[in-house]
Amino acid sequence: MGDPGFPYGVRVTVSLPFDQAVERTTALLQEEGFGVLTRIDVQRTLREKLGADFRRYVILGACNPALAHRAFQSDLDVGLLLPCNVTVYETEGGATVGFLDPAALMAVAGGEGLRAVAAEAGARLARVRARLVG
Repeated sequence: MGDPGFPYGVRVTVSLPFDQAVERTTALLQEEGFGVLTRIDVQRTLREKLGADFRRYVILGACNPALAHRAFQSDLDVGLLLPCNVTVYETEGGATVGFLDPAALMAVAGGEGLRAVAAEAGARLARVRARLVG
């Protein structure tokens, strides 16, 4: 799923306005069984905490409960690597959506059970990405 310039994930640029990109990404994640457990508004946080200007940027903490349960059965400490983060940030003429590569994270943890879960999560995220740009 990763590429040499971005080894822990993949990014795609879409021509949707930022808010629509966030909504579409969230809906497609839900269709693949992921709920968004957290939504971090980076722009707001940096403005409130530091008074810094920053582009519109959110981090979506996506979790597929069935896959998370399988991962926990394999390694209780895998919670340190969950949820799967998806980023959406405003770019010229649209938005960029970044998807974490679960296999890259699970390579740190090791174990065949985790690799299988990561492969399935990665396949689901790849389908979200394909539908987002296609």
